Amino acid sequence: MTVPPPPPAPRRALVVGGSTGIGRAVAESWARSGLDVLVLSRSEPSGEGAELLRWAPLDLSDAEATRTALDGAAAEPLHAVCYSAVSYGTRRAPFGEVEETEWRRQTEVNLHGLWLTLSATLPVLRRARSGLFLGISSEVVYNAGPGRSGYAATKAAAAALLDSVAQEEGSDGVRIVQALPAGMVDTPGIRRRRPAGFDYGTYMRPEHFAELAHELVTRGGAEHHGDSLVVDEYGRWHSVRVDVPVSQSRGVPA
Repeated sequence: MTVPPPPPAPRRALVVGGSTGIGRAVAESWARSGLDVLVLSRSEPSGEGAELLRWAPLDLSDAEATRTALDGAAAEPLHAVCYSAVSYGTRRAPFGEVEETEWRRQTEVNLHGLWLTLSATLPVLRRARSGLFLGISSEVVYNAGPGRSGYAATKAAAAALLDSVAQEEGSDGVRIVQALPAGMVDTPGIRRRRPAGFDYGTYMRPEHFAELAHELVTRGGAEHHGDSLVVDEYGRWHSVRVDVPVSQSRGVPA
């Protein structure tokens, strides 16, 4: 009797910062696309869809623990990685009112955490067929404004880091893609910065990123390598080279 070959091992994905918000939407989309998804984040994913995901704790302010967690995640084959961790800061405030501890936190999460994730996962992604690295960007990269100097600086640096890596990888290496929302997104992180009773009716929702995440992981993302894609409230997307997103900056109260 001929013994059938064992089924192929599931494709594996990693989402850093995937317990809520856009990262959570990407993680769920990849899981529903058939990938085995591990989320690394401070809080454990909960609610509907959480059962689709594996989770391990991660605090990006602890660099040594972060290296250990990322090395463990990269010990087995990886086919897709998303970096969605973000620190907005406690509130919009003039530069002179921002404490150094907040600046350091934004640097650790928005930039250094990305650097650590790339360092750990790029070698593994290179060994995968059509390895994909998706970075969640922001309109602030193109629209620096008052009251968010640390967020703007670190997100712009993160975008430049991924742009540079994309050029190093070339068309035959890991596909590096960035995605960002066309407007404000209703996420727990944003809600912590808004007053009670705030109307989120005009805000985008994280699930608007699900279709793009599905396409990138199923088609490989080769046609979007090195690009930044702006996702709108209908789940559609276009290159930032075609149209830069509208600024979400506003004046800072005196």
